[in-house]
Amino acid sequence: MDRRNFLKTGGALALAGGVLPGCRGAERAPRLNFREDRKMTLRWFPYELELAHTFTVSSYSRKTTPDVQVEIEYDGLVGYGEASMPPYLGHTVESVCSFLEKVDLSQFTDPTRIEDIMEYVGSLSEGDAPAKAAVDIALHDLVGKLLGLPLYRLFGYNPEKAGDTTYTIGIDTPEVVREKTLEAAGRFNILKVKVGLDADKEMIEAIRSVSDLPLAVDANQGWKDRSKALDEIFWLRDNGVVMVEQPMAKDRLDDIAWITERSPLPIFADESVQGLGDVLPLKGIFTGINIKLMKSGGLLNARKMIAVAEACGMKVMTGCMTETSCACSAVAALAPASSFQDIDGNLLITNDRFTGGVRVVSGRLTLPDLPGLGLSLK
Repeated sequence: MDRRNFLKTGGALALAGGVLPGCRGAERAPRLNFREDRKMTLRWFPYELELAHTFTVSSYSRKTTPDVQVEIEYDGLVGYGEASMPPYLGHTVESVCSFLEKVDLSQFTDPTRIEDIMEYVGSLSEGDAPAKAAVDIALHDLVGKLLGLPLYRLFGYNPEKAGDTTYTIGIDTPEVVREKTLEAAGRFNILKVKVGLDADKEMIEAIRSVSDLPLAVDANQGWKDRSKALDEIFWLRDNGVVMVEQPMAKDRLDDIAWITERSPLPIFADESVQGLGDVLPLKGIFTGINIKLMKSGGLLNARKMIAVAEACGMKVMTGCMTETSCACSAVAALAPASSFQDIDGNLLITNDRFTGGVRVVSGRLTLPDLPGLGLSLK
């Protein structure tokens, strides 16, 4: 059943029964009485995210991340979205706000027509993926609230399959790496380690001095020589690493394919895969892809990317940028369809606007049984 028919069916069930069963927080019947005089209102404002620790990868360090918070209001309900802009994406608060100025949602009277609305939003420019993602996330949150459904139920996913999420440890001194590892003790079942510089082995050894948790590593395009990279991957495998993300520069696909063919660990694309059109050309080059909403342009495109990856026999990883619980809860709704999850961006900041949404309980992603993203403003 396609999404539009599912939404129609869900709406019919809701109208027949008042409130859909098994959905706490749906105190009132879903609102599906669309009228011409009811319009969607789009609002946004900049909101800089403050990191608890300086975040270092192979190419840069930062203490904050620029962000734009988005709201779509309709019939008294508000859907929340956001655009997060880490430096490598090349977007700014100004570019996001400039794009959002172009968006006119008042022409649509039925918020559940997500495909039509996002087709219009996508037509406004060639790029601007984070800004489009912000609208997409807010729209999905709004529709979930209108139907009284959590997003994962809207998509037909089993929340019990959301699985463990990694917790990210950035490049740092052995002392700080040990400190961060001990902070994660008992809270997570797998760690993600940023590598790609000369001190990779020193970092792994620092972690191994205080923890035997399985590890994922992300080189962020940092490795330069494919033979040395492959040798390091074998060493990492022997030290409890279970997957490798973006080992070399995104345009060195022949070298990455050579590594993937010989690697004892799965190799996932991150910077090499941005949107839907990038998935098919990566078949046979990577084992899998890391889908992030700020790259894909939102949940609608992300679900299409999952379908293409599965058709190509590739694994899927759901990931995030530095984000509030808003965008993290959105991508977490896709976690049941993925093999690896790296959804910890909201745990790395000190000024989250929201409560509720996705939580990590004993290392596992726990999805809220509440409509939409399941969020409340603090």
